[in-house]
Amino acid sequence: MHASVRTIVLTGNPLDFAALAKIGSGLYVPMVAEQSFARVDAAHAVIADRLAMGLPVYGANTGVGSMKDRLWTVDDLVEFNAALVKAHHFGTGELFSAAIVRKAIAIRINTALGGHTGCSVELIKAFLDLLERGVVPAVHRHGSIGCADIGLMGQVASVLTGTGEAFFRGELLPASEALSRAGLEPFIMQPRDALASLSVNATAFAAAADVLREAASAVRVAMATGLMSSLSLGASADPWRVAATLSTRGEALVGSWLYGQSNVVDWPLPTAIHDPLSLRMTAQVFGAVVDTLLVAAERLVDATYLSDDNPVVLGGQVHSSGASLPLTTTLYIETAQIAFSHVARNMLNRCILLSNGVRRNLPINLVAPGEVASGLGPLMKLVVELYMRVQSMAVPLSAQSIVVAGGLEEEATFLPLIVERMETQVRDLRQMAAIEALLSAQAIDLLGDKPQGVTQVAYDRVRTLSTIYLKDRPLSKEIEALHREFASEDLLHTLVEMAPMPEFDDFFALGR
Repeated sequence: MHASVRTIVLTGNPLDFAALAKIGSGLYVPMVAEQSFARVDAAHAVIADRLAMGLPVYGANTGVGSMKDRLWTVDDLVEFNAALVKAHHFGTGELFSAAIVRKAIAIRINTALGGHTGCSVELIKAFLDLLERGVVPAVHRHGSIGCADIGLMGQVASVLTGTGEAFFRGELLPASEALSRAGLEPFIMQPRDALASLSVNATAFAAAADVLREAASAVRVAMATGLMSSLSLGASADPWRVAATLSTRGEALVGSWLYGQSNVVDWPLPTAIHDPLSLRMTAQVFGAVVDTLLVAAERLVDATYLSDDNPVVLGGQVHSSGASLPLTTTLYIETAQIAFSHVARNMLNRCILLSNGVRRNLPINLVAPGEVASGLGPLMKLVVELYMRVQSMAVPLSAQSIVVAGGLEEEATFLPLIVERMETQVRDLRQMAAIEALLSAQAIDLLGDKPQGVTQVAYDRVRTLSTIYLKDRPLSKEIEALHREFASEDLLHTLVEMAPMPEFDDFFALGR
């Protein structure tokens, strides 16, 4: 192990976002204390005893799926378990990041430490060896319907046996060569090890953890650009004070943050007796996404230690289980996706208010006085498209009806696909935030406002990359540069440090 690498101990207890981030970085290597293997050994003994008596154990000495009634002889078990892993290496598409794969392996280890999986201690140690020696399986994204990631985790399990591909020191290699360079031998799957290594949702959970943290980051930046546009539009801060006092958790958190930050700035006098809803209900819109993200993330943390195996060992007996369907976690993530569509609409409405010239005597399209220009109004076409992209990803998938494996598998969540759609939402929301900041900076310059606090930070980031808009000019490269800036960890860290929202920031390990 490299001297700069630290260890993090897995115990079978929940893994929070800070722990997952450490593992994903590769700078912290998971380890398991010897005493923590006791529960693993006890569960494995139950499986071994049942197999010794010739009794069927699903996926250990029987086939899986449509072949569940095929019982293999003792002489066939090693060959069957090796073949089972190979049969489930069928993922396609782009690769998951190394961080997500590391997290997936750690989640698989951690859930097994609860003592309900029935795998061998040697399998857990083989997974640990991958992480310690820096072997990262190449895992293609497509191959799971969200009821045990067999096509995804199958790619991880295959690397253990020397099949498939893996990264070692940044180089993509045949798995056998990657293991050899790392000083490891291929692992021989024993009965129960094969299914335990691949029939879990660890990859989807790891990817969900990654995108939920990215979503939380995007929301925190969008709150800052929302505050910036509200300043430019002369919105009343009174509704935020009300939300901070008289609302539910998410609304109160956001309302308190917005009202507190408005006090940092020389806030303009309200320009109307009653603001439009896009300004008056900012705390409610952002509060909904904050609340749904927190709930989804809380359920995900639960999934990092609760066994989702089938079968499971419980009370000294082997039981079939339906826990491989992570429906609760999926439904809350889908709810957060719907909340994102409301945030996108809220951002769109503020952008339109900035450009249509109805607030604070702002010129139409934010054209500077005396200039001959079309101004920033044409940008609304892009903002509308981005909103529709976010909206189109908010339609629930988990209730879709499917039937595979001879009718044995007719429930699915499509969690990996839902995660992929949330990634798209996050990307497009970040670009919307960048454009909202660009429009707000233009309005601030035209009005002579003096941003302070987080509005000053956002304004300065815009003006570093994009000068005040006087004459018409191409904006594509500027928007892309602003998108990258408003998605950067550096900006996030600055905003969180300057204007923390601890209950949210600390949970998602933002700003660290």
